[in-house]
Amino acid sequence: MVESLFEDIFRVEKLNPDDKKLFEKVNRIEARSERFDMFMHLDINSELYPLKEGQKFFLKVVSTLNPDGTPDTGYYNPGNRQSLADNFEYVMYGKLYRVTESTGREKAELLISFGGLLMMMKGDHSHFNKFELDQRLFLLIRKV
Repeated sequence: MVESLFEDIFRVEKLNPDDKKLFEKVNRIEARSERFDMFMHLDINSELYPLKEGQKFFLKVVSTLNPDGTPDTGYYNPGNRQSLADNFEYVMYGKLYRVTESTGREKAELLISFGGLLMMMKGDHSHFNKFELDQRLFLLIRKV
């Protein structure tokens, strides 16, 4: 069984919060999670996966798409193999490049790059204890 590094339901609060689009087919969403009160900025391909303000989605972060938890080889091999991606609508593969600790009232931050599309998640550091710098990760999303 694959261990989830993080999962929660998020609600889109704003699209392109700085009132500018990064790229023609990319939206930056600003969202907040329901269970853990995490704040997130996430760049998504808006042509492939459009989201609207107020919309909710389930987000899961894992280190492998293999349902049995075996490490991922890094190669996509379609076929009869089952994958965690089968249960989601939007999947990205990336690398964790920064984790900051909480300092006083400041929340901890997690920064992941998915080939140039970025994710910043901010919240209580206890939700980041399964993450490691330079870790390869899969982001899985489906609308709820």
